[in-house]
Amino acid sequence: MAWTWRFEKSDGTEVPPAVQPEEFATQGDAESWVGEVWKDLLAGGADQVVLFEDDTRIYGPMSLHEETAAAPEQA
Repeated sequence: MAWTWRFEKSDGTEVPPAVQPEEFATQGDAESWVGEVWKDLLAGGADQVVLFEDDTRIYGPMSLHEETAAAPEQA
């Protein structure tokens, strides 16, 4: 089994990654890698990623953009 990422624009168009990935032996290895390089992937033009195990989509698209949390309102 090989775990791989697909790199996409927000409209689902595939784009080449800014950091060349490998095929990962485990889902955890794949997720750790994307957690380390997501800012580089985003800067290189990818907006989201999709995780595959061989030819099976596991999940995604998962956005690479940081979510901005709204500050709690002062009472």
